[in-house]
Amino acid sequence: MSAVRSFKKVLVANRGEIAMRILRTLKDLGLPSAVLYHRQEIESPALSLADEAYEVFGDTPVSAYLDIPQIVGLCKEHGVDAVHPGYGFLAENASFVRALDGAGVCFIGPRPEVMNLMGDKIGSREFVAERDFPIAPSVIDDGDDDKFIAGVIEIGFPVLIKASAGGGGKGMQIVREADGLRDIVATAKVEAQRYFGDPRVYAERYIESPRHIEVQVLGDEHGNCVHLWERECSIQRRFQKVIEETPSPALTPELRKDICESAVGIAKATNYTGAGTIEFIFAPNGDYYFLEMNTRIQVEHPITEMVTGVDLVAEQVRIAMGHPLSYSQEEIKQVGHAIECRICAEIPDDDFAPAAGKVLMLRPPVGEGMRFDSGSYEGQKVGTAFDSMIAKLIVHAEDRDAAIERACEALDQFVLLGVETNADYLGRLLRHQAFKAGETNTGFIKEHAADLGPSELSDDLEAAVLAAAALSDHQFVAMMDDVPYPYRLMKEWRN
Repeated sequence: MSAVRSFKKVLVANRGEIAMRILRTLKDLGLPSAVLYHRQEIESPALSLADEAYEVFGDTPVSAYLDIPQIVGLCKEHGVDAVHPGYGFLAENASFVRALDGAGVCFIGPRPEVMNLMGDKIGSREFVAERDFPIAPSVIDDGDDDKFIAGVIEIGFPVLIKASAGGGGKGMQIVREADGLRDIVATAKVEAQRYFGDPRVYAERYIESPRHIEVQVLGDEHGNCVHLWERECSIQRRFQKVIEETPSPALTPELRKDICESAVGIAKATNYTGAGTIEFIFAPNGDYYFLEMNTRIQVEHPITEMVTGVDLVAEQVRIAMGHPLSYSQEEIKQVGHAIECRICAEIPDDDFAPAAGKVLMLRPPVGEGMRFDSGSYEGQKVGTAFDSMIAKLIVHAEDRDAAIERACEALDQFVLLGVETNADYLGRLLRHQAFKAGETNTGFIKEHAADLGPSELSDDLEAAVLAAAALSDHQFVAMMDDVPYPYRLMKEWRN
C-alpha cells in the first residue's frame, strides 16, 4: 500500500484548452497551480487562471514545450512538486517521467515502464495477444524486408501499415494490393523515423468499414481498476478524430460489457495507474480487436465526464497522491448521451487545409447541457505553430437524438470571426441522415463527401447574414451610432 502524499504546487506542462481544463480542477481542489507559456501566448487566459506562469524558450513554440531539462529546471527553481502533462507534448514521454523522478517531482500519470510498454505499438500488441485479448492478424517488421513483405501478402489485403511508435494517424497507409508494396513499406519506415525517431513498422489486416471504439479506464496504486464505459470516435479525417460520442450506437448491452471488461483486463495486466484509454477496432460483424493504449488523458474525455459525472482530472490528481479510486465499478453509471465536436482552424471544403488569422470575435454557445472547452481569446493570432484545434464543444442530453439536436443548436450559436473554422462542416456531419441513424464508420467522411459540401447562399441571404453578423457586434453598432445623422442617410454614396 502506498502512502498518501500532498502537493504544494502543481505545474500544468501544456497550453490551450487542456491547460485551462486542468487548471480549473486544480482550483476546485484548492491546489496552488502554475502553467507554462511561450512568448507568442503572453495573452493566453491560462496565465490569469494559474497562480503562477513560467515562460519557456525554444527555437519554435513546440520545441519549448518539449524541452525536458528546461521544464524540470523550472520545477526545481519554483518549488513545483507535481506535474500534470495534459495530452500531447510530453504526456507519453517516459524520459520526462524519469527526469521528474530524479528531481523529486511527481508525474501525474502512469509509471514510465508502463508508458514504454503500451506506447510501443508492436510491444503492446504482443503483450495483449499473450494474454488472450483479441488483436487483428498482423506481421511485424524485424528488419528483413523480404520476410516482412511476404508476411504482409500472407495475412491478405487490404492491410494497414503503421509506425510502431506512432500516433495521431501520422504515417498510416492503407494498402489494397501487392503492386508497389515494397516502395510503400520503405516510405513508411522513412516517415516513422521522421515523425517518431523510430523506423520500425508493422502491418495489420485492415477491417473494412470499421468503427473506432475506445474505453476509458482508471487505475490506482492499490490494485483497483475500473472502466468508465466506451466512446465512439468513428468520425475521422486523415485518421484523426472529429466527432466523438458516448454511448456508442453500435453496441448491444452484451457487447458493451464484453469490450469494457476486456479494457479493464488489459489495464490490470499492466498494473496501470492513472487515466488511460484502450482503443479497439470494431468490425461490422461485432468482432473487435485491440488497437492501442493511450497512457494519458484524451482530448475527448469530457463526454465521459458528462455521462458519468466523474471529474477525470480530479481522479488523476487523487491517484497520483496515493488515494484509492473514489468510485467502485458498480457506482459508475452511463446517464444520457454526450457528443463532442472538435472545432479546428481549417477549411474542410479545401481538403481540410489549415486556416490562419486573428480572432476578431469569439462567442461560445450557452445553454443547458452545453460545455465549451477552449483556450482561445479575442485578439489571438492563430497560425500553424500548434495543432489546429482551437476549441471543443460538448453537449449532453437524455438520448442520442436530443444530443444531436443540442449539438446542432450549440454550433449554430457559436461565433468566431477572423479565422475560418470547421464549425459549419460539423453541423453538416451531425445533420446527415446516416449519422443520425448511427450508421458510422471511420470512412464516413470520405464515403459521404458529396453530401457534406456547403449549401449555396443566394446574394440576398449572404447580405442578410453579413448584416446580422455586423449588427451583433456592439463595437460595430456603437461605431455606426457615432456617425453624424445626415451622413448615416447617405448609405453607399461615393464622391
